[in-house]
Amino acid sequence: MAVKKFKPTSPGRRGMTGHAFEEVTRSRPEPGLVSTLRRKGGRNSQGRITVRHRGGGHRRRYRVIDFKRDKLDVPARVVSVEYDPNRSARIALLHYADGEKRYILAPTGLRIGDELKAAVRAEIRPGNCMPLARMPLGTLIHNLELQSGKGGQIVRAAGSSAQLLAKEGAYAQVRLPSGEVRLIRQNCMATIGEVGNVEHQNIKLGKAGRKRHRGIRPTVRGSAMSPRDHPHGGGEGRQGIGMPGPKTPWGKPARGVRTRRNKVSRKFILKRRGKARRG
Repeated sequence: MAVKKFKPTSPGRRGMTGHAFEEVTRSRPEPGLVSTLRRKGGRNSQGRITVRHRGGGHRRRYRVIDFKRDKLDVPARVVSVEYDPNRSARIALLHYADGEKRYILAPTGLRIGDELKAAVRAEIRPGNCMPLARMPLGTLIHNLELQSGKGGQIVRAAGSSAQLLAKEGAYAQVRLPSGEVRLIRQNCMATIGEVGNVEHQNIKLGKAGRKRHRGIRPTVRGSAMSPRDHPHGGGEGRQGIGMPGPKTPWGKPARGVRTRRNKVSRKFILKRRGKARRG
């Protein structure tokens, strides 16, 4: 999964990088596994903007991904690896022995023709799915369930993986990509290996147009606004924010303040995530 570099034929091309798509083997998705995707531009049902900086972008069709991997003990063969515009990871098309077709997240090292299986007792190889109770300690996993039977909810981004650390009683200790160590029930399913397209974090867009193609609208700095529009605004020339800490446009602390309110799952977190990694 190499990174493609461009010649500096223009200021936008200088330093720009992109995907080489060497692992992609098919350009069009499976017709029966796509659905329409309506864009909302960050607006809710009342038409009010609830998520800023959304809108525009290229038209997409949603690929239906099998996050549950509930087709147990049925072998499947990897037919193709495809690009998915709705996520950073690549997806793989599986043909099951009974004729059904499904998409899954493509892990690192997956090859065309590989045979995969989701089972209680499966071989330890990338792409196979099984409960945490049956995995050896130290296994790298992704597409991890938080509730048994609900389907994978976490560790699904490109290049990400969690690690199984320990087992005790009905729970297993898993280190998540953020560094957080969390208790998860051992009957929850997970897929072995790390998510593919590991070079995704090294892509440099290079120009504003590539950001607009993704449906991301411009973000204006608060210090460039007026005082009535943002707490950081105002002043002659470039000024500091002039307050103890950075604020949101609505005056609330923006960094260094805990915003997690879920008290129900707090008891399952053994170690909080550390500072954000910079790479």
